[in-house]
Formats: sequence, C-alpha cells, structure tokens
Amino acid sequence: MVGSSHEALHRIFQKDPALLTRALQSVLHVPFPEPREIAALNVDLTEIEPVERRVDTLLRAETDEGTYLLVVESQGKADDRKRGSWPYYLSYLYEKYRCEPVLIVITQSSTTARWASQPIQLGFPGWYSLTVRPLVLGPDNVPVIADERQAERDVPLAVLSAMTHGRGPGAAAILESLASALGTIDPDSAAVFVQFVDSCLADPQAKQMWRDLMTAIQYFWRHPLAEQVREEGREQGLEQGLEQGRVEAKAEMVLHILQWRGIQVTDAVRERVEACTDLDQLEAWAQRAVHATDAAELFTEG
Repeated sequence: MVGSSHEALHRIFQKDPALLTRALQSVLHVPFPEPREIAALNVDLTEIEPVERRVDTLLRAETDEGTYLLVVESQGKADDRKRGSWPYYLSYLYEKYRCEPVLIVITQSSTTARWASQPIQLGFPGWYSLTVRPLVLGPDNVPVIADERQAERDVPLAVLSAMTHGRGPGAAAILESLASALGTIDPDSAAVFVQFVDSCLADPQAKQMWRDLMTAIQYFWRHPLAEQVREEGREQGLEQGLEQGRVEAKAEMVLHILQWRGIQVTDAVRERVEACTDLDQLEAWAQRAVHATDAAELFTEG
C-alpha cells in the first residue's frame, strides 16, 4: 500500500508508463520518440560492495530511434547529495544496460523543481567531464486539470495534476473533476489512483475533501484505504449504513468544500444541506460549491 507522496509521485509511472512519455512530450515539450514498448525494470542498483543504491522507478522504453532507460526520481526538497548520486545512477545504468539513460525528476514543490532543473556539472569549469540535465515535472509545468471532460480524456494525467496541485483554493475543482473521471475507468485501476492522490495530499482539508468525494463511490469501499477511513469512522462512532453513509458523506463534502474555500457557512445553510437526503441534489450542490462565491449560491437554480 502506498503511504507517502514520495512513493505515489513516481509509482504512478509504474502504473501507467505511457503517461511518462506523454508528460515529456506535452508538458516538457521534449521530442522524445514514441515508444513501441515500455517495461519496468529492477530498481535495485546495489553493487557487490555493501553499498545499496536504488532509483525510485526505472523503465525501459523501446522506440524506433533506440532504447532508453527512463529513471524517475521523486524529490521532496533540495538535496545536495543528488549531485553525486544522480550522475552515478545514470553512469551505472548505462554501463549495465548499454542504453541511453534519461533522468526525470517529479516534485510537488516549485522551489524544489527550480533546484532540480539546474544542470549538475562535474569537472573543470568550462570543460566539464560530466553534465547531467534532469527533466523536471512539477506544479509549474504539469497542467491544472479542473474540467471533468478533460480529466476523462486522460485520467492518469488528471491524477498527476491532482498530486502536484492538490493544495490551495483551486484544488477543489481539480479533485471534483478527477472524482467524476475515475468512474469512467476500471474500478481496480481507479482504486490505485485514489490511493496515489490520497498519499500526496498534505493539506488536511484537501485530504478530507478527497475522502469525502471517494466515500460516495462504490468501488472505493473495496480498497484498503477505505478500511482505514471506515476504521477512523468507527473510532468516532460514525459507522453508518452504506446508503445513509453516502448521503451524509455527500452532505459533509458540500460543507467541507465551502469551508475549505473560505466561504462562510451559516447555520441555515448547514441545516438545509444536512437535512437533504437526495444524492442527486447534493451532487448538484457540491458542483456549485466548487465555484460559488457565497454559500447561498448553492440553492440558486440556473
């Protein structure tokens, strides 16, 4: 089970390797050739000596222009040790596989992205023996996907968008769009993507909103993360029947979205939302909550 943003940020490319080449081409505008085949490789770079080195994700891409090793590193913050380890990884992988290695760094931080994008140059200034230029994916170049139809066209990219932009007032629309789009793919893949997003949401309100959205989706209840959510509910005495739970979770979701976006929720609004038992009506209110500027707009038709 993925339990951290570090794991989720690179393992999404294990789940959908083709997403990585699409990101290189459409996000970073790198003319990377279209792979005929992509295969996951052993990430263990341990040598015979008792020094263990591992990359986060390693993929082999077969293209008409040659074979490439895609080295994906999930990076939370600047780390000067990478000046030595990243060039080592690339050199070792080339020596082992005799394929061209390509380093891709994925991060949730703009500051870390700027740091990671700086070339690593080893050797005499002006005549460097080795230059490493990481390709970086982060919040400054991964597209914000807040439209349901756009999310449905490329669900893995929408997941990556949620993982890199899952904070701030714009996150509500991103998560709402992704939640709807997940219903268009197979439940097992959707459940894995649910966990990736959950692991990357550091903002407690965003995480709660995501879990509120997911409790209304039936396949979610088969996923290990759902058991965690249910256990949390049992500890607070909130275990309910499934249908009743969906209604109450959807009502709470509406209120959470408003509160998370900084919109005041009056007692009258809260009472009306909590009294509603119509899931379709609650869904309509949830969609309006994403864009509303005042809580009263929930109840305005048109």
